[in-house]
Amino acid sequence: MPLSARFFRPALAALLLLIPWVASAAGTLVSGPMLGYRAHRETVITLETRDATEVRIDYQVDGRPDTAKSVAIHTPWVSPAGGQPMKFVLPALEMGATYTYAVRIDGNPVALPYPLAFKTTDQWEWRKEPPAFSFLFGSCAYLNDPPYDRPGKPYGHGTEIFQHMADTGADFTLWGGDNLYLREADYSSVSGIWYRYSKDFSTPDLQRLFATMHHYRTWDDHDYGPDNANQSYEFKDVTLAAFKAYSGNPSYGEPDHPGVYGKFLWSDAAFFLMDDRYHRDETLLDQEANTHKSVWGARQFGWLKQSLLHSKSQRNTSFRFIVTGGQVVQTTIKTARSETHELYRREREELIKFIQDNQIGGVIFLTGDVHHTALYRRALTDTQSIYELTSSPLASGSWAAATSEKASDPNVVAGTIVGTQNYCQIAVTGPKDARALVIKCFDKTNAFQWEQTIPSAALR
Repeated sequence: MPLSARFFRPALAALLLLIPWVASAAGTLVSGPMLGYRAHRETVITLETRDATEVRIDYQVDGRPDTAKSVAIHTPWVSPAGGQPMKFVLPALEMGATYTYAVRIDGNPVALPYPLAFKTTDQWEWRKEPPAFSFLFGSCAYLNDPPYDRPGKPYGHGTEIFQHMADTGADFTLWGGDNLYLREADYSSVSGIWYRYSKDFSTPDLQRLFATMHHYRTWDDHDYGPDNANQSYEFKDVTLAAFKAYSGNPSYGEPDHPGVYGKFLWSDAAFFLMDDRYHRDETLLDQEANTHKSVWGARQFGWLKQSLLHSKSQRNTSFRFIVTGGQVVQTTIKTARSETHELYRREREELIKFIQDNQIGGVIFLTGDVHHTALYRRALTDTQSIYELTSSPLASGSWAAATSEKASDPNVVAGTIVGTQNYCQIAVTGPKDARALVIKCFDKTNAFQWEQTIPSAALR
């Protein structure tokens, strides 16, 4: 036997021994699946894997195997942090149907301790009464990560609140900003940003909430960049890319104008998700000397006005929720650290005047950021008001000691200030001509805090 053959055969045998191990290697699930936007005939599911070569979602109308379909992603993109965030658009679905689905990674089914299902939007418009629905709202979720946290007492106050939120039976969660907190070691580099998004989205207590209901998001300073960051943040294109990769909104900005702003409809409510960072002027800028000072930027502000006008023309719309990271209606807190619209009064008053002049009813602001919860009411006329629900924090530290100062705001609704970790559930109920919002607040142990009902007639 030639010498080369004697060396070749043992080497080949050794290589063949490795083949079963290579073939059995498979990627792993890092986070998700998370349900994103829902429409009449489409939905999106996001998730993240690691070391996967193919990820597939099999789905069908519940109990109807004849409707089974699959969508797959081959050789998923790998982020600078090593994860594989991806999203699956499930198209051409049946309206008003319940679907079940399963995730396969490299051919292996992923077993989860909760069911995977979603429902598409029913075609109720012009045919039925608007469906009742409910959603969760909150902001400020600092999740502890000791190697990167500041010294001393942890700023995060646990994640059990997300388990309670998953139990509510709500249709979707609306995340109002500071949904995660980029640390100094994160926002100073591209890989650091991607690490934080991957790390926080993989939090165990979030997973059932992600799968149980749909999710929509906007951001504020901490999931955008450094504390109180404005339009000058040098990695804002990176955080925008990460935000989009881990979110399931139906759109982000406009084709020629970037940002996370967008809108969606649910039953007879329109939601306008505002971006208060990408185009923001510095909070310290003197608003008297700089009358152009803006939270949203002129282009996005114009988009909001056009969107509100269009929603007014839609007879199936009863409520208009404007979702933005910082407070709008409150007037008491005026320090730069608070970053409220009180420091951008021209923009706020222009918007409110626009709403009044164009008789746009049903407007409610949903805001976060300030680490307390409260309901605010600003009377516009004897018959019309604008409300603002501030809900914060979900898991971050709270400003309980400052609630007395916040209670002095002339617009605050008595009994609604909460100075500890909490979330709100908003139910939209009633017949078409007598719709109402029922807002309930719960703390992180799921203990009831307060309830307020706002009839649609109060917003006309």
